[in-house]
Amino acid sequence: MSFTWAKPLWTSSQDLSEKPYSQLRTSTDVESLASAQVDASLEPEAHRKKTVIDARVISDAIIGLSDGLTVPFALTAGLSALGDSRVVILGGVAELIAGAISMGLGGYLGAKSEEESYRATYSSTREQIAETPCTAASSISSVLNPFELPDTLVNELSLHLSKSPHLLDFLMRFEHMQPEPASSRAITCAITIGLSYLIGGLVPLIPYFFVPREDVLVALCWSFGVMLSCLFLFGYCKTCFVAGWKGDGRVWQGVVGGVQMMFVGGVAAGCAMGIIRLFHNLASD
Repeated sequence: MSFTWAKPLWTSSQDLSEKPYSQLRTSTDVESLASAQVDASLEPEAHRKKTVIDARVISDAIIGLSDGLTVPFALTAGLSALGDSRVVILGGVAELIAGAISMGLGGYLGAKSEEESYRATYSSTREQIAETPCTAASSISSVLNPFELPDTLVNELSLHLSKSPHLLDFLMRFEHMQPEPASSRAITCAITIGLSYLIGGLVPLIPYFFVPREDVLVALCWSFGVMLSCLFLFGYCKTCFVAGWKGDGRVWQGVVGGVQMMFVGGVAAGCAMGIIRLFHNLASD
């Protein structure tokens, strides 16, 4: 039995391997690849599999918890000079409620401003594409130039993307760096920040519920220790949520994040407590 087809097949493969890569990929291949990549990058977030917690939610929780652990503690430390734990509890609860509402409203208004900025940029970009389509290619080139791609490839991608129905979304995401915010972003931000502030501010108040009214200094010492412990635990969990939980390196990163959070929050609370004590002493004199 003879295998007369083996040599021609090998020769054909060898001939293909000897051809330059640029000759093997036509402009149609490049455009198809670019279209697939752009379509995948512009796929709605709802259709993607989420494997981690949204970074914005973590950021909102950090803002709420860090403020909640430090600001109410400073207030309760100042009120401890009055020598009555009931006064500390009432003042701390009032501050918690007002602070949580204020922080939540601030987060809501901030998210709404972000949505308004996105809509304004989206509208202006759409008008620019409709009135001066020739600027689309230059905008695409300005996005791709930092990657030091070949000029021919940049030109082909610019030509294809300028005719793509996803051009507006591409420019919003990669030129203006403004992905479309979720419709529930404002509500989620307000609830996350407000609830985190309320939970974080309640922690320093807990010791005052379990001591006699006259033992305010004892409650203050316990409150300071509880606050530092919660700051470390929060910093550790925050870092591990982002970097991961497994591995010695990840554990060390969590410890560093916890110490950093504890140091920053402790310094802020200490400064606030010192200022309140200073004002109290000046008022007493």
